[in-house]
Amino acid sequence: MTTTNLTEADRRVRESVTRQLDWDPEVEDSAVGVAAHGGAVTLTGYIDSYAGKLAAERAAKRVHGVRAVANDIEVRLKLGRTDEDIARDAARALALHSGVPESVQAAVHNGHVALTGMVNWIVQKERAEKAVRHIQGVHGVRNHIDVRPHAAERDVRHRIVEALHRNADLDARHISVAVAGAVATLSGTVRTWLQRDAAGHAAAHAPGITEVDNRIVVEPPDRPEVLDEIC
Repeated sequence: MTTTNLTEADRRVRESVTRQLDWDPEVEDSAVGVAAHGGAVTLTGYIDSYAGKLAAERAAKRVHGVRAVANDIEVRLKLGRTDEDIARDAARALALHSGVPESVQAAVHNGHVALTGMVNWIVQKERAEKAVRHIQGVHGVRNHIDVRPHAAERDVRHRIVEALHRNADLDARHISVAVAGAVATLSGTVRTWLQRDAAGHAAAHAPGITEVDNRIVVEPPDRPEVLDEIC
């Protein structure tokens, strides 16, 4: 995509994302490129940690006007680390995290961490991934942990709806919730990616839910601007 193909809205989105990357202390943005077209943002270049790559994606999603993000940033380490080094740190990180049960295990191959095991809550699966993705040398994380709750709770849909409306960062009036077995499906519209993610996290914390199918569509206002919220 060349500069001549950019609309004024594309330029505003690209500039806003670039400023947000520069503002975010978790992102080393000197080697990150930004392209925007029709609400879709593509991040390219390289960064020195997997956590930084994810932080760049979160930063882009916080910008009004962004409807999708393609994260093509490559993780390039300043100092090389072996799989043995990463595996040792992963074992320590999982053991020290009180929210991760002992059933979770990690395997490392070419800098990529694969998580396996079984937990009772989606939040435990998420915590395990967060525990290892900040380890120096990690290029990516594949989360294959199974969620198998002890038993499904009654009125799960009602609990999720209540949780959505309690969230101060979320306008839940245009969100619908459906529950089939252990799967919660969210649909409707929100103004930002931050709100979409917040809705997904709220549903994931419901008892008896093992999977969240987040079909919420982001419909930002016409003029993009940077949000102040920090994930």
